[in-house]
Amino acid sequence: MIKTTPFHERLDQLNTTQRWGHWSGYLSALKYQMSPKHEYFAIRNSAGFFDTSPLYKFRITGRDSERLLAGVMTRDIRTCRPGRAQYTVWCDDRGFVLEDGVLFRHSATDFLLTAAEPNLGYFSDLIGHLDVTIEDVTDEFGMLAVQGPRSREILAKVAPGVEALAYFEHADTKIGNAAVTVSRTGYTGDLGYEVRVPRDDAIDVLDAVIEAGQGHGLRPFGEEALLMSRIEAGLVLINVEFSSSRFAYTDHDRITPKELGFGWMLKSIDDETRPFIGRQALRRELAEQTSRWATVGLVLDWADYDRVYNEAGLVPPKDETPLDYESMLYDDAGERVGYATSLMYSPVLQQHIAMARVRPDLAASGTRVNLELTINHHYETVAAAVTKLPFFNPPRKTA
Repeated sequence: MIKTTPFHERLDQLNTTQRWGHWSGYLSALKYQMSPKHEYFAIRNSAGFFDTSPLYKFRITGRDSERLLAGVMTRDIRTCRPGRAQYTVWCDDRGFVLEDGVLFRHSATDFLLTAAEPNLGYFSDLIGHLDVTIEDVTDEFGMLAVQGPRSREILAKVAPGVEALAYFEHADTKIGNAAVTVSRTGYTGDLGYEVRVPRDDAIDVLDAVIEAGQGHGLRPFGEEALLMSRIEAGLVLINVEFSSSRFAYTDHDRITPKELGFGWMLKSIDDETRPFIGRQALRRELAEQTSRWATVGLVLDWADYDRVYNEAGLVPPKDETPLDYESMLYDDAGERVGYATSLMYSPVLQQHIAMARVRPDLAASGTRVNLELTINHHYETVAAAVTKLPFFNPPRKTA
């Protein structure tokens, strides 16, 4: 049975297209207007709000909760003080990524983890004799992402203390009569916040945010605009940039944190007091330099892109809709050297960009590769330059 989120009653009224997708069993708006580009520009130029309620939410409590999480997560949760959050991944014994998520620390023994996939059984099986309780509280809360350069100004009208939050901090506050948790987090690569609210208060909170956004260009945005902004931000997406090792058939569909661009998460890997799952395999990978891939950005050569389309008698398309398939990469000798996982034309950057995997020896910025396109039913290649991620990283995001 398809479920609806706590905000659905109001969002249904705002969705003029009635275009809905299915996300973890919930209805989720794909777009609210005919063009998702309008919603995208709200994120980049003013503010937009997105319903993130379908994310799984797991409350982890108990005397040994920190010990459990420190032994599972790649990043060291012991360094995260109450009132802060960590973006992190967890791996299998071979060091391949199972999933990613954001871990919010509320106290010494109280955590909340958000993730894209169900993980209650996995974490519960790891408890053993530890004093830990794990609950799936997904249905108890709505989550509303308010993103964009005016998001702070809008939320400050209704949520006291929001303007003082630093990047990846969170705090309990109130919007109207509703007790909420507001975090300086998001999935757009811009200044933004996420509001966690009890289910019964969700509509009142959304209405208050909408009212506060009057005159600021605030509008709802759907999944299509979100996917555009996340590529510009260089943010990975499960089942696109990576597959869970739990469900992969072969190692071709598995990836390590280092290969996924998360080598920065492994800074404390030599700490013998924290033997997290997959640690030994990851230490070997780093020591022996056995990474198969490096995750990079690509910027397509606009002149070469236009050339191949013009020679085919076509107008070069500038389509902001991300491609939903992999595009192969080759060196100048025609040898395959990697593949792009997400490709789009960036409206704000005015160029074609891609997130990609290349051989580690080709990961330096400026390295030339050739991206494969299908034009008039046959393959062409377009020159592209390797660059660092993210493509779009405004100072306001962390300021």
